[in-house]
Amino acid sequence: MKLLIYSHYFAPSIGGVETIVESLARGIAERRIPSGAPEFDVALVTQTPAGGFDDAALPFRVVRRPGALQLWRLIRGADVVHVAGPALLPLLFGWVSRKPVVVEHHGYQAMCPNGVLLHQPTETACPGHFLPHRYWECLRCNSCKGTWWRSLRLLILTGMRRALCQRVAANLAITGHVLERHALHRSSVVYYGIRDSLAESSAEVERRVEGSKPIFAYVGRFVPEKGLPVLLDALAILRKEGRIFELRLIGDGPERAKLDSLIHQHALSSYVRYTGFLTGDALRESLRDVWCVIMPSIWEETAGLAAIEQMMRGRLVVVSAIGGLGEVVGDAGLKCRPGDAAALAGCLRRVLDDPSLVEVMGRGGRDRALQLFARPRMIEEHAAIYRRIVSRSP
Repeated sequence: MKLLIYSHYFAPSIGGVETIVESLARGIAERRIPSGAPEFDVALVTQTPAGGFDDAALPFRVVRRPGALQLWRLIRGADVVHVAGPALLPLLFGWVSRKPVVVEHHGYQAMCPNGVLLHQPTETACPGHFLPHRYWECLRCNSCKGTWWRSLRLLILTGMRRALCQRVAANLAITGHVLERHALHRSSVVYYGIRDSLAESSAEVERRVEGSKPIFAYVGRFVPEKGLPVLLDALAILRKEGRIFELRLIGDGPERAKLDSLIHQHALSSYVRYTGFLTGDALRESLRDVWCVIMPSIWEETAGLAAIEQMMRGRLVVVSAIGGLGEVVGDAGLKCRPGDAAALAGCLRRVLDDPSLVEVMGRGGRDRALQLFARPRMIEEHAAIYRRIVSRSP
């Protein structure tokens, strides 16, 4: 079966979608039928330039920055098209060529003009104005960070994406929350799946809790929707109480200057350390002695890949009880109201007062991750969907 996977962003770009798409493509490409031949012939199409990335090291073909004609030919030659996010041109070409298309919704681009359900200028979770046709609110929201013409364009494109998504063979939501929010035809939930790095390395997470300095960490991009100012406000509360701790900010992004200002304002310079983006062994080493990983998001996270990864590693996670993030964590972590610095400080205070939570809840998080977020399950569920929709295609 010829499978074309379209992901606008891909390695060497860094992000959750890029990580999952590569893992999925690799897993599908490595599947074999009883004779030993590949079950799927996988081609991945992206608009991200290669830079120094070695595409030849991947077990599937990568086509970067194709023109419209080349993309049309690639879609015409595929048996099934998987679109990571409702990218308009692949959706349109798939519909016109009558190819079975699977859309995996990693964000809210099919029901929110800014794609993140974050209302502007208040930077609060949006109740969802687009689906009930409150378009004036959408126009006002998106004009706060651009022109009215740009806001109108985003609104129109969202309507086009949604109309095309209603006509595809399958819509895949990465959490039940995303499925309910989109309310699209032919929808089902396929949770993210990640490698069990502990089992593969036969190693255990090193914990030096008793008698060690409490270390918190944030892993991800520095963008408004991630709620990092709320985290710094919470830490300022703990600092005023005389608490001892360290925060490692692992990542980077456009909010760096704002974070620097807040760190200075709250007198947290000696408490916070930046590491920049880390991956692989460097990331694992930076997290080795961390007590818990914090995700203080103020938007409705569709899933929260960083939380899943840390749960699989047996680490305690402290997250906002919002969207798919609260869903994937369940009762296996500490949760607080989004945007509430006092509530977040209360969760962190619990960890400082009872270090045994790091071990106990870390084990619970790993058990939940092994049950719900195993990579082989994700690969098999996608393969079954591809087979089913191709068998039904005329």
